[in-house]
Amino acid sequence: MKKLFLCMIVFVLMFSVYSCEGSMPAPQADGEKLVRSLWTDFEKTDRATFDNWLSPAFQSVHEDKARDKEDEITLLMNLNLGPYTLDNFTSTQDGNVLIVSYTVAVHETIEGKELPGAPAGRMSVFRYNGKKWLWIAHANMNPMSK
Repeated sequence: MKKLFLCMIVFVLMFSVYSCEGSMPAPQADGEKLVRSLWTDFEKTDRATFDNWLSPAFQSVHEDKARDKEDEITLLMNLNLGPYTLDNFTSTQDGNVLIVSYTVAVHETIEGKELPGAPAGRMSVFRYNGKKWLWIAHANMNPMSK
């Protein structure tokens, strides 16, 4: 009887630890893999794809202006990307936050302005919500042509 009672207590404790969102640490993330997957999805013009990636609190900064989630989705759905090269990845993770810096060489047009194709810095920040990594912030350091 004592063994059964002890087993039940252990089971209840294990279930409570695993069922509480946020009680378990975020999994170790592979920043390069996450960014490459994101860029693969940039080729889609499907709003559901972008809704799946972007946090409700998403914010980006580009040379022309800052964007919230809705503005970024509009930009992404109208993005005209050519072939690209992703390189020079640096990732740091602190709990449920992942920061990834990298360079991108790409010919792209944002809101009618063509950006140079030379490698330029980018930074993407992801937050683990207990189920998946969400894109929460982005900085595009590629200057727009005047």
